[in-house]
Amino acid sequence: MAEHNDFGQLAEELAKAFLKDKGYGIIRSNFRYQKAEIDIIASFADLVIMVEVKARASDAFFEPHEAVNKKKMRLIVTAADEFMKQENRNEEVRFDIISVLPDATGKLEITHIESAFEAMDAN
Repeated sequence: MAEHNDFGQLAEELAKAFLKDKGYGIIRSNFRYQKAEIDIIASFADLVIMVEVKARASDAFFEPHEAVNKKKMRLIVTAADEFMKQENRNEEVRFDIISVLPDATGKLEITHIESAFEAMDAN
């Protein structure tokens, strides 16, 4: 497996642990629908949270969450709609982004952006 895939997997595991520590329940990981994938689907306070995890070895060019453009948002929203249908769920959905970046010492830092975008932002 490529090194960047290993780093991405590590970032997703760290994000899940982070969410669990904050009291979130993890419903599913790596939900795929057509060309879309939702990294983590969690529950918290009567919400279903769709989490996109972005990891970078450095923020030299841009912050990881800036990689979530309109196309990516559309894919996530489409997959979220399908998940909610398949699971027959009717809770409110929130879209979060978790970014994972090394700090100056190399320690991985997690930034959680709640309500990073709305479904209508994908249009």
